[in-house]
Amino acid sequence: MKNRLNKELVIRLLKYRRILNQLKNLGFEKVFSNNLGDAIGVAPALVRKDFSLLVLGGNKRGGYNIDYLSEQLNHILGKTREQKIVIIGMGKIGTAIAQYKGFLQGDFEVAAGFDVRPIDLPPGLELPVLNLSELGPWVAEHHVEVAILSVPEDVATECHRLMKDAGIKGILNFTPVELKTTPNCIIHNINIGVEIENLFFQVIKNGLPLNLELAASPDEDEEDTEA
Repeated sequence: MKNRLNKELVIRLLKYRRILNQLKNLGFEKVFSNNLGDAIGVAPALVRKDFSLLVLGGNKRGGYNIDYLSEQLNHILGKTREQKIVIIGMGKIGTAIAQYKGFLQGDFEVAAGFDVRPIDLPPGLELPVLNLSELGPWVAEHHVEVAILSVPEDVATECHRLMKDAGIKGILNFTPVELKTTPNCIIHNINIGVEIENLFFQVIKNGLPLNLELAASPDEDEEDTEA
């Protein structure tokens, strides 16, 4: 099963799961591939292909049973076990992440924050914030495997080492430092600056003439003029 789950498929499955939970909360019992496809922006045929690959029952006319589909996706995506995360670095970014309501849709929780100094949390945010020196014992006691890194750039590498030593197996890295995945720890680097630059590039690219890449060089223009 794991060999079939590439990154793009896993992301679609997670999106399907969220839509199914929303439909279930609204009282629906059945869903069709076109409903799921419209909701996440893919063709119904791709939805059916995904579910066929994973041997999930349903058909074009009868649709899919939401309870069954949710149960199967929970199993495939590892949602049958408790999922807790910690945040390393409780500055502005870390605190903002801790308040993100979307975590509830993923059925996981921010269990604690860690920093090297006392932190005053915003009103309404109830989260234990511990000293970074307590990371190892706390992670071991609470069986936490995934963490978010949101510390200043100059301490990112050292914090990365501390997290791996503590037994963290997955890190969502919000620092500008490009950390590398190792056999014992998977890294997802989220460089906001690079993402914004890429977005600007895509916007500019979409606004340029379609034949830009085929435009002649200055020398070629001169030859055409002479001709």
